[in-house]
Amino acid sequence: MTEQGVRWTADQVLALAPDAASRKAGSKLGTAGPWSETGAGEGTVWGLCKGSGSRPYQTVVDLADATGPAYKCSCPSRKFPCKHTLGLLLLWAEGAVAVPASAEPPEWAGQWLAGRRRRAEDRRTEAGKEAAGSADPEAARRRADRRAERVTAGATELEQRLADLLRGGLASAEQAGYAMWDETAARMVDAQAPGLAARVRELGAIPASGPGWPARLLEECALLHLLDQGWLRRDTLPDGLAATVRSRLGLPAQADGPPLRDHWLVLAQYDTADVKLTTRRIWLYGTDSGHTRLLLSYGAAGRSPDLALPVGLTLDADLSAYPGAGRSRAALGEQYAPPVPSTLRPPGVTPAEAMARYGAALREDPWLDAVPVTLAGVVPVPDGDGTAWQLADTERDSALPLTPSAHSRPGLWRLLTLSGGTPLTVFGECGHQGFTPLTAWPDTTDTPVALC
Repeated sequence: MTEQGVRWTADQVLALAPDAASRKAGSKLGTAGPWSETGAGEGTVWGLCKGSGSRPYQTVVDLADATGPAYKCSCPSRKFPCKHTLGLLLLWAEGAVAVPASAEPPEWAGQWLAGRRRRAEDRRTEAGKEAAGSADPEAARRRADRRAERVTAGATELEQRLADLLRGGLASAEQAGYAMWDETAARMVDAQAPGLAARVRELGAIPASGPGWPARLLEECALLHLLDQGWLRRDTLPDGLAATVRSRLGLPAQADGPPLRDHWLVLAQYDTADVKLTTRRIWLYGTDSGHTRLLLSYGAAGRSPDLALPVGLTLDADLSAYPGAGRSRAALGEQYAPPVPSTLRPPGVTPAEAMARYGAALREDPWLDAVPVTLAGVVPVPDGDGTAWQLADTERDSALPLTPSAHSRPGLWRLLTLSGGTPLTVFGECGHQGFTPLTAWPDTTDTPVALC
């Protein structure tokens, strides 16, 4: 936010909520009643919210940070942002927050802002010193060689275990349960190949996944075998494919691509979580370059990652690509201005073109589950037997089925409501299981609606 007149929409504010309960509670506080001494100026919003205690909660939001908003509230909530932060931002989005003549925040808010920006500058300075420092290339090479030896031993052992499984028959996998896969995954962790470990753990759930599981298990075993062979024969692979193999194995890599400055439109943001880690995926579209890139950020279990970029914002920044053929992941570099709302939308393709794009991507990365795609002029309709939904291009008589996970999300019903039988522009992930819609633009408005 570089000007006070540039405001977010309510959907963009609620996209920051860590869960449904926070969205509901924040919406209730998005009215002027509980608030006093609110103000905004130079990328900051602040206010006092009456709570259950004698003293109101002090809430302040820094919207001028190019990596997304930062929040501070004196309430005891462990959720970030808390309901008071969401309520204040909703109030600001509706234009109900006053702009003081001085545009200066109160002392309690100013102290937090000054300290936060001082720490950010210290981190940048320290990062610059580390980058300028000379590492020992010989020591780094020796560490990489030792890890490569462990990974090779793990891949060789996994090949033997897959051969034993096929030799004994896939029925043995159903009888063995999870124990066999968990033990094998632990061996891959010992071999410092976390990517192999993750794929092995996923195999354990297939025998209990319903009819047709032997074919699915065989397919995943074949992809795992292909990954093993890719590593064992990595010296014969093209550079891009060899980098993809290393990435799929979970080996560390640096974003070494040349920085690309663009105005990056936030297409989607969603989190996935397990018992140890919350992973946030943010899809960006370069409005000048036409590239689509993925940012990943992480938070400890139960906490949201720090990077937050709600759908519909545009970020003027550098992105550097990670190595790997056909990979979309990038690292966020220098940011030249805070994110601002945008009415732009990416150009779309037909369902048939989307599947062709996924097929082409598989040539570069055979382990790719899905690619980012924007569909234009599609309508959600039931499939032939009426048991599932698909996105159809009525003009060209082609359609993409929605993935099973999309059918279980509340966003499906929001998608149906937005369409009402009229065409939409929909961004999502297209893969072998179908299409997962993440964001939609009704033809009647340029405001995107998050579906996840």
